[in-house]
Amino acid sequence: MKVKNFFIQHPVFTTPEFTKYLGSEEKPNTSTRDNLLAYHVNKGNLLRVKQGLYGVVPYGMAAKDYPIDPYLLASKMATDAILAYHTALDFHSRSYSIYYKMQYISRYSVKGMSFRNYQFTPVRPPKSLLDQDKSNIGVITSERNGMDLKVTSLERTLVDLFDKPGLGGGWEEIWRSLESVEFYDVNEVIEYALLLKKASTIAKVGYFLERNAERLLISGSDLQLLKKAKPKQPHYMDKKLKGRLVKQWNLIVPEKIHRKTWGEVL
Repeated sequence: MKVKNFFIQHPVFTTPEFTKYLGSEEKPNTSTRDNLLAYHVNKGNLLRVKQGLYGVVPYGMAAKDYPIDPYLLASKMATDAILAYHTALDFHSRSYSIYYKMQYISRYSVKGMSFRNYQFTPVRPPKSLLDQDKSNIGVITSERNGMDLKVTSLERTLVDLFDKPGLGGGWEEIWRSLESVEFYDVNEVIEYALLLKKASTIAKVGYFLERNAERLLISGSDLQLLKKAKPKQPHYMDKKLKGRLVKQWNLIVPEKIHRKTWGEVL
């Protein structure tokens, strides 16, 4: 039985994936599958991350020390897992700082868990997307270590971070990370922001785009759709921080964000 071929092609895998592979060869029963998995765990060829999820340990490496790819692990935490928020920034090599919190979107009830230095956190898709059956908008398939995984595009990630800034590592981290991107498809950003149907999020996205309009070659007309959907009354960008009112967005922006005075006492 050529299970080693499966291990080579699947550095991280779930029990159902392994069952499917074995079934294509000889239709094994569950005891055969479980015995194989237990054998290879005992031999140090596999590392059991949690029930039903395994990482492959290359020959000659110690299971307790071998670094299992955290992005692949996050992508297998749920059958519909989508890497998102700060984890998407990390995956696209656009995060300002390295984080050990792995976030993924799933519509299923999945428990968060820790593995070594990493914390894996599930996040429900935005309700407005579920209602419109558009949970996969702005989701791309990418390859990592020979395996496909799903991750939000930079355009969707931008909007998601302004929608849930608590998942971005703080305003300095969000702002510096997003400003490191040389190009966004502005039409995709606007389309997705409007789909969320949250005036406050739309205002925050519009404010960021306007502050970077020259660099990103954004014209005033590009932002009109967002301005039409801005809040009717002033909204705080961050309720914990006082700030100034930016009238064109009806957004109260903290001084440290408006002036980008990170780390300074104002």
